[in-house]
Amino acid sequence: MALEAAASVQEFFTDVGLYLFGADVNPEEFVNRFFDSLFPLVYSHLINPAVTDSSLEYSECIRMARRDISPFGNIPQRVMGQMGRSLLPSRTFLQALNLGIEVINTTDHLLFSRECGRALLRMQYCPHCQGLTLSKPCMGYCLNVVRGCLAHMAELNPHWHAYIRSLEELSDAMHGTYDIEHVLLNFHLLVNDAVTQAHLDGQKLSEQDLASGMHVNVNKICGHPIRTPTESPRCSFDGSKEKLRMKISTRNGEETLANRRKEFINSLRLHGSFYGGLADQLCVNDLAAADGLPCWNGEDIVKRYFMGSGL
Repeated sequence: MALEAAASVQEFFTDVGLYLFGADVNPEEFVNRFFDSLFPLVYSHLINPAVTDSSLEYSECIRMARRDISPFGNIPQRVMGQMGRSLLPSRTFLQALNLGIEVINTTDHLLFSRECGRALLRMQYCPHCQGLTLSKPCMGYCLNVVRGCLAHMAELNPHWHAYIRSLEELSDAMHGTYDIEHVLLNFHLLVNDAVTQAHLDGQKLSEQDLASGMHVNVNKICGHPIRTPTESPRCSFDGSKEKLRMKISTRNGEETLANRRKEFINSLRLHGSFYGGLADQLCVNDLAAADGLPCWNGEDIVKRYFMGSGL
């Protein structure tokens, strides 16, 4: 049965991925579609294995009858609930990441004013005219120039900080049934429960049919299928044994999406003041002279003074 269900399982996970990446797909519809496609397999393998009529028309009738018969009990509704709770936060998180990428890409190429260009030219290259090609600007001078050039960037800082805080809050809320990874890793347990439910209800319906002569299942909707002359042995299926083999997937110690998301948020938090401190970062790490070294003040090379030093 697993091999025959592979295409439906693949389609289900494909629909999940399409939804996460913003496609116009309805979770309720693709959950229903999965259980619709599962029912003909469960019916022919577990509920009525003596059926030899494998025509497409009969299988399609069984598939369409699933929602009226409800062989899986409330499992499809439970799956819809878990999908509804977990898919939207993950989709929102991905959209937020794309927004952050757009912000970074937009600010990656800046247009400076003419005044800023002249100030940077004077700070960086005027010493070359005096043969001072290795000199660097003084820290205070560098900060004044670069902060002025990046003033419009600094205005982004409170919004950038709020964006990171919102990402952190959203990530923290994505756990348990609100975490799509957790839901998908344990999806097989709900499918197992659904198959077990259909198997048990199928036996009860068969017994009721024999006792009363009434058809309240697939036979009533789709008619009587072709049977083999001798009853085929029923497919052996023990849901309790299956559950023992399929324990809840916790993946402790493994690389999970939740752990990677946490590491990413922790890394991003370090850059919460990126735009506000960009000028300081540029001057301290690259542009300005180190404390105590001669530096260019815009007009000449001067010596810096240490606190408490006579130099």
